[in-house]
Amino acid sequence: MNKAYIIGAVSTQFGKRPEDSVKALTREVVLGVLEDAGGFEGSRIESGWFGNCGMWLDGQSSIRGQVCLSPLVAEGLFPERVPVTNVEGGCASGSLALNGAWKDVVSGSADISIAIGVEKTFYPGAPQTTQRLMEGGIDQYDPEQWQQYYREAGTACGMAFQPAADRTIFMDTYAMQAAYHMQRFGTTQKQIATAAAKSHCNGARNPRAQYQFEMTADEVLADREISFPLTRAMCAPIGDGGAAALVVSEKIYRTLPPEASERAILIRGSALSGGKYRRLDEPGLSRVAAQKAYHQAGLGPEDIDVAEVHDATSFSEIYQAEMLGFCGEGEGGALVERGMTHIGGRMPINTSGGLVSKGHPVGATGLSMTAELVEQLRGEAGPRQVKDAHTALAENGGGAMGFDEAACSVVILQRPR
Repeated sequence: MNKAYIIGAVSTQFGKRPEDSVKALTREVVLGVLEDAGGFEGSRIESGWFGNCGMWLDGQSSIRGQVCLSPLVAEGLFPERVPVTNVEGGCASGSLALNGAWKDVVSGSADISIAIGVEKTFYPGAPQTTQRLMEGGIDQYDPEQWQQYYREAGTACGMAFQPAADRTIFMDTYAMQAAYHMQRFGTTQKQIATAAAKSHCNGARNPRAQYQFEMTADEVLADREISFPLTRAMCAPIGDGGAAALVVSEKIYRTLPPEASERAILIRGSALSGGKYRRLDEPGLSRVAAQKAYHQAGLGPEDIDVAEVHDATSFSEIYQAEMLGFCGEGEGGALVERGMTHIGGRMPINTSGGLVSKGHPVGATGLSMTAELVEQLRGEAGPRQVKDAHTALAENGGGAMGFDEAACSVVILQRPR
């Protein structure tokens, strides 16, 4: 299999940006990723992958990427006639776009491919529009299937399934998973709060984060309850943003000037998995994707120096640490409590601030994780820098199939030696 390198990776600042259109966000990340790649000529791009979930709410579906890139094509900033593939996989859309660009390069279909993710989830004065966007991440044809699943799960974990209009249904599903984990393994609400506080402190050092303030675990616990055991500070906010990555073959990598090649990051593995209505005690789909990615890379969890995981709620940091093999099953709470996931700990997780602090513009999230890890591996993360980071992992899930996500991506990145 051919090698693929990321030579540019960027993310916008995430936040409530009602003045910025999806076209404006696309422009920002395309021009930004070319600049990050050392002023790479956009005219050389051979394929594009575009991740987005919500443009249909504004009346634009089907050709989202083509529409967003058309002004850049007209201005000569993006090449004509380049195939652009639109991908949609809930919160994993950006990572699916990266996987597509990676496949183009490792298969030899293209030498230069761009992955883009943009999203607007904040609709001023219209929270029902945000709800419609989120509803696309769960089965709308047979809702009785997941409703029954969650009712039965609620009975098993001692927490009734009671969705409400003031939150997305996903917060209730995460809350039930957390309650089950607490019941089965003794995980505590304070451990979840510790994960959230750590992420908020990291986000305070990230100029791209939506929330840039520190919190203590006690402050997290004292915040408004969303769905027990989750408080607002443990849950990802609504916001807008974009991210992108430029992926090239080894042939292109070998022609780069030193100032660009020295900042290139090798994609050691990129694996996907699909969700199902699993048993409560059955491992999730991220374990499957991780095992595939570790196999591709010829590495194991012990080789990872820093990770970004999909913490739509802070319970997910605990759970994904277990699924990714950073600790044993049921040991994620203790891992967090002992400070092992802090910068300077044995397994730093979500140095960006994670979704709960950095923000979660659905289609951009996965690629923003990539941008953070590329920065870490280059040694350019400033006050968030993990010392001697050489190998990194990103886990990104999207949609819901019971307690599984519908889609999951695990990417392993490495600084070339």
